[in-house]
Amino acid sequence: MGISGGKDSAALAIFMRDKVDNMEYVFCDTGKELKETYEFIDKLEVYLNKHVVRLPKELPDYSDKYDFDHWVKTVFNGYLPSQSNRWCTNNLKLQPFLKYVGDEPVVNYVGIRADEDRLGLISSKSNIETVFPFRDHNIDKQGVLNILNESGVGIPKYYNWRSRSGCYFCFYQSKKEWVGLLENHPDLFEESMKYEQMKKDANQNFTWRQDMSLQEIKDNADDIKKEYAERDKKKKLNTKLRSNSPLAKILDDEYQDEDDDKPCIICHL
Repeated sequence: MGISGGKDSAALAIFMRDKVDNMEYVFCDTGKELKETYEFIDKLEVYLNKHVVRLPKELPDYSDKYDFDHWVKTVFNGYLPSQSNRWCTNNLKLQPFLKYVGDEPVVNYVGIRADEDRLGLISSKSNIETVFPFRDHNIDKQGVLNILNESGVGIPKYYNWRSRSGCYFCFYQSKKEWVGLLENHPDLFEESMKYEQMKKDANQNFTWRQDMSLQEIKDNADDIKKEYAERDKKKKLNTKLRSNSPLAKILDDEYQDEDDDKPCIICHL
């Protein structure tokens, strides 16, 4: 079972505890995760009373070749990952996971919920059988939250300002989440800015978001917070109007978050 540091995979680990003999829990660590993610993995490990394997560090051939900065500087010559080229997911998450799994028959437990409409396959390798216990037991988002709360594990602290797990510079973050990183981890925000500056120094334009650089986000943080506060008000109004009303549908379409793209499953479940 892959553990991402997110709520769904954590809830699945709790739900499946003691249901499968010799279950192996695996966390693929890019080395660029939030400290709250590492703390949450440690907390989950205590609840499960079982070691969560840290990849790639626990692979027999581990070296800095698995490090994000190695891939950026040595392999991709400064080319950073993006939504259109998610090489980080493949090289830092998927490949270490597949190497750990090997070629023997394996059942991979994935935390896709009953209320989600996405495929959910981590790999199409013939030796990997993928199962979805939440779908089989009709467990939705509220069910996931109930599992986390009733276990005492709760949710990761980063959910106070972020909607997903993943690297601190994940390109799937909304502008609001980038502001959250700025306010909660200004050092990591600055580190994220350095990657953009690295491309600028090479006379190339790269920003983690296509519409705004991190410097612009930093300079406009107050305006961004106001923008999202207004969105939240409209969404609450939409919830009150939720029915077959055409107006509710109009509000849904008009104020849908521009950052609702589905991220990489192995990173964000």
